[in-house]
Amino acid sequence: MNVAQTIDRLRQDDRFMRNLTQWRSIPAREARYAGFPEGLHPRLIEGLKARGITDLYTHQRAAIEAVLAGEHICVVTPTASGKTLCYNAPVLNRLLSEPDARALYLFPTKALSQDQVKELQSTIEELEVKIGTYTFDGDTPGSARKAIRNAGHIVVTNPDMLHTGILPHHTIWMKLFENLRYIVVDELHHYRGVFGSHLANVLRRLKRICAFYGSDPQFICCSATIANPKEMAERIVEKPIHLIDDNGAPAGERHFLFYNPPVVNAELGIRRSSVHVATDIATQLLSKDIQSIVFTRSRLRVEIMTTYLKDAVARLGKDTDLVRGYRGGYLPTERRAIEKGLRDGEIMAVVSTNALELGIDIGSLDACIMVGYSGSVASTWQQAGRAGRRSSTSLVILVASSAPLDQYIICHPEYFFELSPENATVDTKNLFIVSSHVKCAAFEFPFKDGEAFGLDAVSTQGVLEYLGEQRILRHVRDRWHWNADAYPAQDISLRTAAPGNVVILDTTQNGRVIGEIDYFSAPTEVYQNAIYLHQSAQYTIEKLDLEDRKAYARPVETDYYTDAQVKVDLRVLDAFRSETVGQASRNHGEVSVTWLPSIYKKIKFGTHENVGYGDIHLPEINMHTTSYWIAFSEDLSERTDLPQSRLGAALNGLANTLRQVAPVQVMCDPTDIRALGLLRSPFSEQPTIFLYETYPGGVGFSEKLFTTHDRLLEAAISLISRCGCKEGCPSCVGPALEIGGEHGKSGALILAKMALDYRER
Repeated sequence: MNVAQTIDRLRQDDRFMRNLTQWRSIPAREARYAGFPEGLHPRLIEGLKARGITDLYTHQRAAIEAVLAGEHICVVTPTASGKTLCYNAPVLNRLLSEPDARALYLFPTKALSQDQVKELQSTIEELEVKIGTYTFDGDTPGSARKAIRNAGHIVVTNPDMLHTGILPHHTIWMKLFENLRYIVVDELHHYRGVFGSHLANVLRRLKRICAFYGSDPQFICCSATIANPKEMAERIVEKPIHLIDDNGAPAGERHFLFYNPPVVNAELGIRRSSVHVATDIATQLLSKDIQSIVFTRSRLRVEIMTTYLKDAVARLGKDTDLVRGYRGGYLPTERRAIEKGLRDGEIMAVVSTNALELGIDIGSLDACIMVGYSGSVASTWQQAGRAGRRSSTSLVILVASSAPLDQYIICHPEYFFELSPENATVDTKNLFIVSSHVKCAAFEFPFKDGEAFGLDAVSTQGVLEYLGEQRILRHVRDRWHWNADAYPAQDISLRTAAPGNVVILDTTQNGRVIGEIDYFSAPTEVYQNAIYLHQSAQYTIEKLDLEDRKAYARPVETDYYTDAQVKVDLRVLDAFRSETVGQASRNHGEVSVTWLPSIYKKIKFGTHENVGYGDIHLPEINMHTTSYWIAFSEDLSERTDLPQSRLGAALNGLANTLRQVAPVQVMCDPTDIRALGLLRSPFSEQPTIFLYETYPGGVGFSEKLFTTHDRLLEAAISLISRCGCKEGCPSCVGPALEIGGEHGKSGALILAKMALDYRER
């Protein structure tokens, strides 16, 4: 049975159809061609034709022409639209006419880097010229590194390796930096928040070194669809960007279904497990020999679903090797074998984390099932793009969980299918992050007085003087020299803004390091008795030593995870912006947050039920960050007829809801933002809801929330109003008992409408 027949069967299945909130049919799209532009080397055109590329899509030609004209570009088109050629063609064209030229490719993951090198080498073979193309990452053997530095025309790496393994050693990479013509930054939308802030500073260091060696490379960026690709690219590379987003690639017909599992406990707002629903659907597809990919949000769920599907295949009398899992932690050879099995059709179903979301070549599958919303529209479209050949019908099904973010998306399909309002957020001036990279840049070569790095010259001078006072730098004549023995880059993780990390050690493996976490997150993630998940394995934390920055763990097997409850004290240090909206005010500013983890909840996988509690014994942690907050009038109780006993529940309920819908607006992870409702804020003496960032100094999320205030409140109102529970549940404001009162839901709705001035809408 083919996909089209399966789709017809689903339409006739009343039990399946009654749980759909959307069935969107996206018609097939014809290709639009534009030919090869003038200026391309004849040998390159011949090589492309030998690989079956006899014409270029309109966006490919536009991108190549812009690069040949010397512009910095950002290409924004869907998955499988041929973005790779947009940078490979101009890079190879330059190398054919200028053999000493060099290019640097940056990919967010090692797997994607290796996959792209394989694709590039296939093209180079058709050109019959010697163009050295190599991956340089943590897996590159020491014996090969010297050869790559000398003979690598195209060096493919990731931001982390560029940060620690290339820039600090620029003197042995002279040939690369003297001749660097192009810098390719692929999957740009992944570099948001802290990672994006770090990447912008790594690129500042890269451009500084290039200028030192006399080169001025062009930037070629590629991204999935977001609302502000040009703005984001210009923030990260700090160059004017030519945006190319008119997709000319073809696509087959696609059916995109939103499935909301039936409610099994209306009082608690719990639905049937999304894992079980997705397993049932995937089993049906397997029984009809339809090749599928299943995306889950955790490594643990990959293993659980793989086990379920292997059991289902065995019951069907088929080979269990038709089903494979794919996630971080697998050996590279194992991952390559799975990718090949998918391309060759030997594997009929793969269960993966977002590791297969990126452009790794696995062929074109027939169906895609997503177990839970991926966290962003861009990421969801990336996953959906894994299904569908250019000339055939494909099926995509999003299965929602009971989580508020999932419920908001599944009940608002128009948000997903219309123009995406998602804005990727990058703050390139976070003082903690800039200061860290100033140290790295000073190690690479001295700063001159008056030199600007990310900040203006005066602010940069202030950072240099501070580091001089700490005896990290030494001022001699007009230059600032590195003055410490330590190697700065190795202590700075690109995934966090904290000044140092806590390492997690496996006590059963002689203290083997299994992971790391930033200092400020450690008290709420790896406290004693916490369940820590890593590479699908579960560990319980036996001890957290913050002074020595170590957490000691041992392997366990449980059916629950843990979530810390934190007592928070927040003080406003400075209000940057304030504006009256409705019967409240929206604000953005700097805050000091002191938090004390007090207890943790044990939450059952799948149902999100609380199955126990435990105490946390740790000292207070203090951090300066940025926040967005909504302040109501002092007489709020009288205005709303909500007594003080109900007002606290309403504030807590709305705070919970806002925290859950905020990631939809600012394209961040739910853990990047925390919420706090106060009956009386020490700053304004008014009832206030704070949404504050969990990174020192903030990375721009709170400022974005300030500007999207109306959309944020509209999303909260819609989520609360459309939830079927009576007094609150995990899918909207939180369980009634946990938000501090039985009327939290109705009160939260009243406050949200006041903050939006709902009466005028």
